[in-house]
This record gives sequence, structure tokens and C-alpha cells, in this order.
Amino acid sequence: MTPTIIAFDADDTLWHNEPYFDEAQERFCELFQDFASKQEILGLILNHQIKNLPLYGFGIKAFTLSMIDSALELTNQSISGQNIAKVIQIGRELLQKPVELLPEVESVLQQLNGKHKLIVATKGDLKDQHRKLHDSGIGHYFHHIEVMSDKTDVDYKKMLGRLDIEPNNFVMIGNSLKSDVLPVLNIGGHAIHIPYHTTWEYEKIDFEINHPNFKSFENITQIIPLLTN
Repeated sequence: MTPTIIAFDADDTLWHNEPYFDEAQERFCELFQDFASKQEILGLILNHQIKNLPLYGFGIKAFTLSMIDSALELTNQSISGQNIAKVIQIGRELLQKPVELLPEVESVLQQLNGKHKLIVATKGDLKDQHRKLHDSGIGHYFHHIEVMSDKTDVDYKKMLGRLDIEPNNFVMIGNSLKSDVLPVLNIGGHAIHIPYHTTWEYEKIDFEINHPNFKSFENITQIIPLLTN
């Protein structure tokens, strides 16, 4: 594999992210535990997130609005302003979480730096993702930052068009089979899956991927021999 451009997903590929959302949902469930079971509340939040994706997209702000929708539904529109403020505070604190790099990430970037053009291709809030990249201390390794509204075949094609690169010269590395792997394979690119210990329900798939352009490794350091030989 000799790609011209190597793209990295950000959340749960370069740094921890999903555990913060899990913690936020736990707090939300505690706040509304008198209205429904934890499982029912989590299902409600997910349903609102999926329903709201065409309007709000991905990221913390969209998640916060979906929590507010869930709170309104749980309380039959009778939630107090004080409790709405508590929900907003959960979202605000998510936006202020520290950035903790995953193990060996910077070492891998150091080894690839100068040999390939490295970029970040991620979803989420534009301002928040730029903040996290700045706070991570690894922004200088990347030639380009792409915060995508979604990660469909079309979104990847548009990105590669802007970068003037053919799919067969592009490899995407990420933790989501649904977002970081399948659409890239669909357009003729290469994809490497590095699983994270927890995955958002929306990003899960229920089948195995068998494709010549697909690799899966348990540890990010395992990509080095593949990409530097």
C-alpha cells in the first residue's frame, strides 16, 4: 500500500471521545430516572439523534439538542426551565472536556510524517473539532483538516476532489466501520479499521467486511509496516 494521502478520523481514533458521551448520557438518565428506565431513556436519545441528523448533523451541539427533545418528550412538555438549564450544562461541559490522545498516536504520526501527506477527516462541530485538534498538540502533523457534515460516498468524493487525489491513492484510518471504512471502499479507496473499545450505536454494522482494500488492526502501531514499506 503506497497511498499519496493518509487520512485519520479524529474522535476515538486520535483521541478519546465516546466515553465522554456515555458519561453525559448517564447524567441525563439520573436526572430523569423518575420518568423512564435507563434503557428507555438511552433509546429515546438515540432516536432523537437519528431523527435530527438531517437538520443538526453530528457533534455535541446536535447531541445537546437531542437531549432537550428527549427531556421534553419524557416530561410531556412540562419540564422546568431549571431542568432545561441542567441539560444544557451537560452539553456545555462536554465542549470543555480535555483532549486525551490514544496510546502511540503521536509516535505513529512522527513515523509517517514526511513520508506521506497526512490529513484529518472527521465529523462533528467545526469549532469543537478545531479546538480539540489545537489542544491535542498534534495539529502540526496534518496538511489538511476536513470536518465533514457526514461520511457518505458522496462526502468522500467531494473531499478527494478538493484535494485533487484519486481514490486508489487514498487510505482512511478510523474506528467506525460504517463511516470510516464502507464509504471509502465503495469509491475505490483503501481503509484501515482500528477498533475502539466502545462504539456509538448509530455507527455499528451487523455484517463482516471482506474486501481486498480493507485491513483491520487492534493497535494503531500495526499500520506502520503496511504504510512505510
